[in-house]
Amino acid sequence: MKYTVNSLIEWKYKDGKSGVERILWISNEWMYLIDINKNRVPYLIKRGDIEEALSNGKANIKEDDPYAVFIKDKDIPEKHTEIRDKYWDMIKEIVKEEPQIFQSTYRRRKIREITSENDVSQLTILNYLKRYWKRGKVPNALLPDYWNCGAKGKERKAGKAKRGRPRKYEDISGKGVNVTEEIKKIFKIAINKFYYTTAKNNLVMTYELMRKEYFHDGYETVNGIEVPIIKPQSEIPSFGQFRYWFDKERNIKKEIKSRYSNKKFQKQYRAITGNVQDGVIQPGTFEIDCQIGDVYLVSRYNRNWIIGRPAIYALVDKFSRMICGIYVGLETGSYAGAMMAIMNTAMNKVEFCKQYGIDIKEEDWDVQDLPSTIVADRGELSGENINNLIKMLNIKVKLTPPYRAELKSLIERFFGLNNGHIKPHMPGTIDLDGRERGDKDYRLGSKLDLYQFTQIMIKAVLYHNNHYILKNYKRDQQMIEDDVRCIPRELFNWGISNRGGTLRSVSEDVVKLALMPTDTATVTAKGIRYKDMYYATKSMLKDGTFENARIKTKRVKISYDPRDMNQVYLHGYSPREYDKCYLINNNNNNRYKDKTMEEIEYLLNIEKKQQEKLKDEEAQAKTQLIAEIENIVEEAKDDFNKEQVSDDSDTKKVKNIRENRRAEKIINRSKEKFELDENVSNYHNNNEQDEEVEVEENDSLDILLKNQREGLEYGR
Repeated sequence: MKYTVNSLIEWKYKDGKSGVERILWISNEWMYLIDINKNRVPYLIKRGDIEEALSNGKANIKEDDPYAVFIKDKDIPEKHTEIRDKYWDMIKEIVKEEPQIFQSTYRRRKIREITSENDVSQLTILNYLKRYWKRGKVPNALLPDYWNCGAKGKERKAGKAKRGRPRKYEDISGKGVNVTEEIKKIFKIAINKFYYTTAKNNLVMTYELMRKEYFHDGYETVNGIEVPIIKPQSEIPSFGQFRYWFDKERNIKKEIKSRYSNKKFQKQYRAITGNVQDGVIQPGTFEIDCQIGDVYLVSRYNRNWIIGRPAIYALVDKFSRMICGIYVGLETGSYAGAMMAIMNTAMNKVEFCKQYGIDIKEEDWDVQDLPSTIVADRGELSGENINNLIKMLNIKVKLTPPYRAELKSLIERFFGLNNGHIKPHMPGTIDLDGRERGDKDYRLGSKLDLYQFTQIMIKAVLYHNNHYILKNYKRDQQMIEDDVRCIPRELFNWGISNRGGTLRSVSEDVVKLALMPTDTATVTAKGIRYKDMYYATKSMLKDGTFENARIKTKRVKISYDPRDMNQVYLHGYSPREYDKCYLINNNNNNRYKDKTMEEIEYLLNIEKKQQEKLKDEEAQAKTQLIAEIENIVEEAKDDFNKEQVSDDSDTKKVKNIRENRRAEKIINRSKEKFELDENVSNYHNNNEQDEEVEVEENDSLDILLKNQREGLEYGR
């Protein structure tokens, strides 16, 4: 086995122990060694004995050298360098005199010469020689071992003498006390009780509350209140001791979570061991978010109307940072806005830009596909609305936890960059520093309308996709070999060409149908009913669908655009099949025409609330009606019992109902007849008519009297 000067020999003893020695000098027959772990000087040994031990396995050469000191000068403190140089200057000449320096007589003589010239002891020089030989025979072996001083990290045992720095004013505050295990338990309880809480007490307040709670001698009554009698400073641990043990046992994770929230810890203090590109090897995973623009806009209809700030939705590809879809409008924080942005990813961007008077080439923004995965927060894409996107188009939706914007860092970064690019050049931007008294309202500086602001956003996206350099993008080996520049469009195109991507092409109509909210409607005889609105198609009117619904109704699935409820879309047997159903034109549906879903639901909700409010009033009125009916019935029963004069059978009572009805009708006519004022013309003719009626009534009265004599009864 090969060995040289400075090699380490590891000896294996019979008792299982081992020892390590360093080779200091070699000749043909002899070698000088020094024991690393013992305080001994070098000794002479035959070279043959070493080679025999190495061959029979009693010793071996160590490959690593944990004892040598190899360190760069720039990493050594100046104070340590001065100590090293001082002793190296003393021994650097004699250590060259090998092998004489290893002999005791010669070594002692040289050491005496050094001590006579320098104010040091012989033992000090001998110790530095041993350190030099044991640590690799380099000057840095003489560096001081200050890191071994003080037993860093080891806790001292509490004894009678006080540990640590003595107090500055011992004559006033005493010497103090040692922190025992019992006191450390009090520290721990007090920190958990007073510091790790939402009250957010500082450390001084925590110490004072601990002193009040746990370091007192009973209580005294002051103004009727029991006040703890605090122990003197000489009998309790100082704030410095408390702070020392707090810092030693401090738990940052627990502190942030208990004093603030787990959300704040996850957002600002968690370990950052990953990268935004982890697990993303190809285009197809998009992040989506909404930002309220820092600018106030005016109306296109009247530029004196300030319409507020726009909502900006954007989708960015995680692999390439390419902006794949945007929407600029007034749909703030709504599913409708997110729906429009996702729809934009599937649109032809040349046609889209042309709508805003911007001519581009297809390669400038060559994205008209849907992603395989969308990363969003728990806002617009949470709930039932997004289920169609998942089921019909097989797009995965990953929702981030609340208040974790950093989990969508790429889209947040784009919004930040975009603000920096366009905000300084636009009028009507908000002033984040606020306004002072007398300043002009920045909203009055609004000049841009929604159309113009959308033009600016399209220009900003084109700049970002085609020219913005991603300074922190880490290219992999294949990208470096292909010399792909860190520009979103080039990374996106390279990813599609070399990694395939997971984008998918779908027609715009299918995407629109999948993005629109869905619900269940009912086919009735009046039409397809949805929230009190009725829809129909020409085919349904012809094929008898609504006639069959009179016998049996059925439920169907529909999609609708909540911004326009004049039509809904009836789903067919496949995702690509649908029928467009129009709002039936009748008095009931006219109030829903050209209304949004929010307006319709608001109207229906108001009507339902009004009905609920009237229920108690209706119930009270109905109760009063029943009571009044019952009262009249009771009076009728009493009158019947008082005036009953015949005991005729039931058959006889119902025999002459027709004649009785005729007589009763004549009596009612005399009460219900019209009678005009005397000044009205044709007075004579009216009198003649009255005489005729009186004749009829007299004849009827004769019949009534005759029937009464025969024992028949007439009700009033």
